[in-house]
Amino acid sequence: MARAPLLQLSGISLTFGGNPVFDGLDLVVQQGDRVALVGRNGSGKSTLMKIMAGSVEPDAGSRVVPPGVTVGYMEQDPDLSGFATLGDFAAAGLPEGEGWKVEAAAEGLRFDPATPVATASGGERRRAALARLMAEAPELMLLDEPTNHLDIAAIEWLETQLLETRAAFVLISHDRAFLRRLTRATLWLDRGEARRREQGFEGFEEWREQTWAEEDAARHKLDRKIKAEAKWAVEGISARRKRNQGRVRALEALRAERAAQIRRQGTAALELESGPQSGKRVIEAVGITKDFGQGPVIRDFSLRVMRGDRVAFVGPNGAGKTTLLKLLTGEMAPDAGSVTLGTGLEIAVFDQTRAQLDPEASLWDSLTNDPQMRVSGSSDQVLVRGVPKHVVGYLKDFLFDERQARAPVKSLSGGEKARLLLARLMARESNLLILDEPTNDLDVETLDLLQDILGEYPGTVLLVSHDRDFIDRVATQTVMLEGQGRAIVYAGGWTDMQAQRALSAPAAVVAPVAAAKAAPAPKPAPAAPKAGLSFTERKRLDDLPAIIARLEAEIGKLTDLLATPDLFTAEPVKARKASDMLAERQAALSAAEEEWLELEEKAGG
Repeated sequence: MARAPLLQLSGISLTFGGNPVFDGLDLVVQQGDRVALVGRNGSGKSTLMKIMAGSVEPDAGSRVVPPGVTVGYMEQDPDLSGFATLGDFAAAGLPEGEGWKVEAAAEGLRFDPATPVATASGGERRRAALARLMAEAPELMLLDEPTNHLDIAAIEWLETQLLETRAAFVLISHDRAFLRRLTRATLWLDRGEARRREQGFEGFEEWREQTWAEEDAARHKLDRKIKAEAKWAVEGISARRKRNQGRVRALEALRAERAAQIRRQGTAALELESGPQSGKRVIEAVGITKDFGQGPVIRDFSLRVMRGDRVAFVGPNGAGKTTLLKLLTGEMAPDAGSVTLGTGLEIAVFDQTRAQLDPEASLWDSLTNDPQMRVSGSSDQVLVRGVPKHVVGYLKDFLFDERQARAPVKSLSGGEKARLLLARLMARESNLLILDEPTNDLDVETLDLLQDILGEYPGTVLLVSHDRDFIDRVATQTVMLEGQGRAIVYAGGWTDMQAQRALSAPAAVVAPVAAAKAAPAPKPAPAAPKAGLSFTERKRLDDLPAIIARLEAEIGKLTDLLATPDLFTAEPVKARKASDMLAERQAALSAAEEEWLELEEKAGG
């Protein structure tokens, strides 16, 4: 006998502000389902999840949950009013004696249940809501961006819990690695329609592109048919007194069908413009230490950042990633050691707290009142990389419509706020980008674009992120902050770092204090002593293979780009920049290879 579904939506229709979000949507969630709910920012994913949870009533349609089935919902902005502590909120509704479940979840998610609600951060509130859901263990879990504000250790704990649960769940997340590991079906929300595929998130992009290609082919065929029928109708006027009225009505139906087709939303027009080239050495940190009185956040740490590097900073929440960024950029002074900034730096910052945005200001004012975007004597123009542009036109580049221009920032979704911050960031020229959790709330398509433009950006990038896939795609070095002031630098991204750690990190550059005070990691084979080299030279020799590999990869990308047909005629500025970058990378590669040979010879005596 077939089991009844846990949840069934039938004929769901909902309209916000005159625009239909859903029209006649059907959806079924079965026992054991592990579903990725994906779609563009603004496609209605969170709204659909609220309808599934029963917290939003549709204009039409029905929601059916069989008697006895429990549905739990973890929303993005939980309401904790009426509770004294995070633990009180998380344990509400649990039977007496089961408070240990909240304690266990709090340990895995890394928050203190005794934290007062009044002083808790947004991230702590979200972790408490997630702990509550995990402790309740409903038969169907609805999770809206559960990994936002979690560090990588907490994300991996949550992955383990969801892999082991017998409950069904539906996930909204921007974290590709999280979705790939957990899901077995994909629900794609696109222009009010829910398409389901009985495969996990792996391969979603290929499915999406195939679907769109089929749509384009069908639309092209329909356009050709309309053109042919329209030609017949016009010629028929002079050729016959009495036209075939049935054929005319069919033409009208074809035109109505074409008009009813909803055009796909475009992609955000993300573009970074590099300012004047910075000096070759961007940041030189030597033996820096910072202690706020409760033990060192960073201790005796050294790092050299060269022009063009992409450095990711990872580690548990509270380990000091943001503090280290502030130390490296000169915003905060170290207690010991020194930080030397290179010449000609123009810094642009993406702030994870969204503190740069006034929630009461309109999108229009958020751009026109920015001192670096303001156009003197104009209230409707903004300065975009040195060129005046109408504020509404620029907002449209980031997928905002004209009606949203005068709406307050507080009305935006998390993904829309992130896009507005990107609009401000990308309006200015820079050669050093500081990106503190840029991936939170962004949809997959915008993440793809951001990754692509960072790959082409000729400046330097310092990145804090818990998105393992994004780090893999962007970073050339990864700094792991392990707590208690200890930090280790690895070549490559997250996966590279994990592989090096598994092999006792033979290629890692360890901060001097870690090398001095930690037990030496075992290595596959003892390296020959390099007695002829100084400490700095040994460090440089260890660094050079990763630098050479990065330069070779960049040269390969630039060579492929310059081989693009018509690049020099269609995009002459881009072609010239790519040619200059290629010559620079080739010269740098030659210099690095010569330096490596010299140091190897010196090391061998």
